[in-house]
Amino acid sequence: MTHQLFLGEPSAVAGAEVGASVLLEGDEGRHAATVVRIRPGEHYFVADGAGRRVLLEATDVDRGWVRGRVVEVSEEAEPAPRLVLVQALAKGDRDEQAVEAATELGVDEVVPWQAERSVVVWRGDRAAKSLAKWAAVVARATKQSRRSRMPVTSPAVGLAPLVARVGEAALTLVLHEGATEPLASVELPASGDVLVVVGPEGGITDREIEALTVAGARPVRLGSTILRASSAGPAALAVLSARTRWT
Repeated sequence: MTHQLFLGEPSAVAGAEVGASVLLEGDEGRHAATVVRIRPGEHYFVADGAGRRVLLEATDVDRGWVRGRVVEVSEEAEPAPRLVLVQALAKGDRDEQAVEAATELGVDEVVPWQAERSVVVWRGDRAAKSLAKWAAVVARATKQSRRSRMPVTSPAVGLAPLVARVGEAALTLVLHEGATEPLASVELPASGDVLVVVGPEGGITDREIEALTVAGARPVRLGSTILRASSAGPAALAVLSARTRWT
């Protein structure tokens, strides 16, 4: 079984070399010591969330921390192209389900989208709390999937900021049931951001589609079935990853 992975203090991980000692403390240290119950002699990973990961052998364990000796150091290159999920806010926890699965499937950034037909609305304190919840989901999924790089959780956007982002991206793909171009046949760029835009339960409005396509986005379809807001994005990311990263 793959060793457990924890997210450590970036500065501590950045300076770690084989043979050095690394202290894992705070929430991650307590989780490692009291929930996972790491014991002296056991191996585990600590990553900085930016691509650097160290394999450690536990030497000392207390209730709130674990200290280990570095056995191995690895660096994960920044991916190209970057895969960005623009996920419309959805009711229940469907948007969080999408973000969790997308993280496990290798997404590099998640962007909450306040679409016109989103039932859920992020305003004021709720926006800050909801964004923090998304970030926590991303962190948990990063550790579960043993990723060295943690996806960026960006602030929520409306249509205008999203249109601006489309203009800066190398490619933007809008999942739409009325599209005729299959996602699987789209030629992908070698670098830059590839945005995958997923609408809410009620779908993307004609005004949104027009604004996005004028900015350069391409409507695409996944297949003959209609997927939920929680599964459409991850399904698209799996298709893209199979063509760019899983070969």
